[in-house]
Amino acid sequence: MKLGSLKEGGRDGTLIVVSRDLSRAVRASGIADTLQRALEDWSNLAPRLNALSERLNAGTAEGAFDVDMAALAAPLPRAYEFVDGSAYLPHVERVRRARGAQVPESFYTDPLMYQAVSAGFYGPRDPVQVPDAAYGIDLEAEVVVVTDDVPMAVTTAQAAAHIQLIGLINDVSLRNLIPPELAKGFGFLQSKPRSALSPVFVTPDELGDAWQGNKVHLAMLTHINGQWFGAPEAGVDMQFDFAQLVAHAAKTRPLSAGTIVGSGTVANEDTSLGASCFAERRTVETLETGAPKTPFMAFGDSVRIEMLDRDGRSVFGAIEQAIVKAG
Repeated sequence: MKLGSLKEGGRDGTLIVVSRDLSRAVRASGIADTLQRALEDWSNLAPRLNALSERLNAGTAEGAFDVDMAALAAPLPRAYEFVDGSAYLPHVERVRRARGAQVPESFYTDPLMYQAVSAGFYGPRDPVQVPDAAYGIDLEAEVVVVTDDVPMAVTTAQAAAHIQLIGLINDVSLRNLIPPELAKGFGFLQSKPRSALSPVFVTPDELGDAWQGNKVHLAMLTHINGQWFGAPEAGVDMQFDFAQLVAHAAKTRPLSAGTIVGSGTVANEDTSLGASCFAERRTVETLETGAPKTPFMAFGDSVRIEMLDRDGRSVFGAIEQAIVKAG
């Protein structure tokens, strides 16, 4: 099934079930008011939501309405936790090579991960607001999973059973603020503002054989200002699968229902498939020519991020955003 949230009912939105073709939806009234509430009682409420999904897709659900993407909030407008990994090592390796640094051996066995902003996510059509274009505005097209309650110190096999939903994220980065922040040795803060989520999250069964080995085996398609930017394969070159990432996050603490776990920027060894962020493209340019040529994003630019199934149908809907000056 596919789940989203309307921009109504308060900060956490109103939970809706969305049809497979993303054209119709129905409120989950009487089951759960919000997606957060559903995740907190997932084993009991998911079967009821799935039954509603079946009626919607059969055209028999009462109260169904046409989907207006602009009326959608993020599926989880706010989450208790968002932890973001960096599971695509071709990206890590290239970025470090471009600045003459080695990749530590531990990166191949122990995932990179940081605590990201979770108090508010942009909806799929909300503009990205940035105070100053000089901050180096970048997108990062990533896959995310959402968990139910995850006990502390779960094994990787146990963690896989706690992955309940899958979606996309534009993990916004302000690249020119990152070096001085990381130089302080205390991690990201100002350089990682709010991010945007895809119109819907989907259960793993919706992906069919595109969900294997706790990875999504589809291309991450990104357009900038209507022009193709990249389509790297999300199931290729992912060093750590989502079960490993969830287990890593839960090593010393439980994860609350509704925790979002990110893959990091999707990237492949094959650079002909393009990029999922400007930092990646600029790194490839630096390695090829000695200097980056492509500037970061400017006010007025637009980004579109989505995944298509093998028949060319949008799985999660598209994140479509303009970059605007805050204030």
